[in-house]
Amino acid sequence: AHTIGQARCTNFRNHIYNESNIDGFFARTRRANCPPTKGSGDNNLAPLDINTPNLFDNSYYTDLLAKRGLLHSDQELFNGGSTDSQVKAYASNADAFNADFVVAMIRMGDIKPLTGNSGEIRKNCRRVN
Repeated sequence: AHTIGQARCTNFRNHIYNESNIDGFFARTRRANCPPTKGSGDNNLAPLDINTPNLFDNSYYTDLLAKRGLLHSDQELFNGGSTDSQVKAYASNADAFNADFVVAMIRMGDIKPLTGNSGEIRKNCRRVN
């Protein structure tokens, strides 16, 4: 969950200038710090969660309900698809979000990566060496 952190302008520029599934006021606010021209302000940062950028909470999901997802991929979680109900559930119930997040972190911690001769350190994470 993108409840804490920031994104670079280059990662959200297309969403705030060219997409319709975004709140107009939110898009204009983000545009003030992210010029439309590629190469201009590419490294400017914006918070992923505009309301509570430094607090781990469920505000990210209420932002999605209001079409204030900074990244295209985030807003796709609430855009008329199969994940809409989960976004609504987390937006209305912080305890459910927190409990599910704990379970997910435990599961990720239980993943046993391949090591030694059984695994590899990839030079490019998208491709097998």
